[in-house]
Amino acid sequence: MIADGAAHTALHSPLTPSRPIRTRLVLTVAGFGALTLITCVVAPLVGSSSINLRRAVDTSIPFATNVDAQILYIARLPRVLAGVLVGAALASSGVVFQALLRNPLATPFTLGVSAGASLGAMLVIILGGTLAVGPWSPVPAASLAGAGLAAAIVYALANGPRRVMSTTVLLLAGVTLNAFFSALIVFVQYLADFAEVARAARWLMGDLDVGGFDPIIAALPLVVVAALIFIRLPAALNLMGVDPDSASSRGVDVASTQRWAFFSASLATSAAVALAGPIGFIGIVVPHLVRLLVGVDHRIVLPASALFGATFLVLCDLLSRTLLAPVEIPVGVVTAIIGGPFFLWLLVREA
Repeated sequence: MIADGAAHTALHSPLTPSRPIRTRLVLTVAGFGALTLITCVVAPLVGSSSINLRRAVDTSIPFATNVDAQILYIARLPRVLAGVLVGAALASSGVVFQALLRNPLATPFTLGVSAGASLGAMLVIILGGTLAVGPWSPVPAASLAGAGLAAAIVYALANGPRRVMSTTVLLLAGVTLNAFFSALIVFVQYLADFAEVARAARWLMGDLDVGGFDPIIAALPLVVVAALIFIRLPAALNLMGVDPDSASSRGVDVASTQRWAFFSASLATSAAVALAGPIGFIGIVVPHLVRLLVGVDHRIVLPASALFGATFLVLCDLLSRTLLAPVEIPVGVVTAIIGGPFFLWLLVREA
């Protein structure tokens, strides 16, 4: 359940931000935004191979012979931008899912979306596939389709005959579907040969080595649509954090809010997993760290989590490619090493 502090804030939070809230929001976004900007400027300059920034941005040197420019624009900058997009999507989705389910331990992967995406990707990797969908290459396209299928199944089960979403059924259906799809992933891997299993295992660890800007451009519209919906949710999520009936009495369309929250968070999660694989712990570590810093008001927590999620994942990717350079650690391993102990601490704290 959401902490008592969250309930108190929600009860006393009007739907229209007051001047103190606007001031806190501006200061918070400015602070986290500056941190994200600094990280995005510094991260592409750091790596196992040093680069000369002046030479890298010198357009008078042919790109084909400019090694510094190639490292910057092909190897590093796309990774940083992918980290920003994926980190922001997963962190903000974590905030929304935790509010929707009224469970501080919920993550973007709780409802089976990630497992569905992983199953889709595994089928293409192991069984083969060449069908691209628009800007999506076969593996991301299959991942996106799997995520959409999982979200549709969970949504259908949670709405029931009376078309009223049950968050309890939503959670139980998501956990069950997650386990079922995970078992299917293991079965598909069992049928594959060693090379296919190695490639599939690498994808399951999460990776920001996107190989260019095209995959980022393909995922961007989905994340933007989710973000536009996120913007309209925080005030209603504050009130629903206390009790759906109380929120309804204060003018919140609870059913509509639940559906939009589920749809937007699932869409952002699907895009993130299709782009970079299932990178875990971002959706639980970042929201709780942000709440410790700025409080529990979703009008502040949601944008702050998006910015800090972007910063956190870019920094984790920086560690993944520099700690054992020239060997690269999958970024999902780094986030798990950091997030695992934090998750255990959170379980003890909430007990």
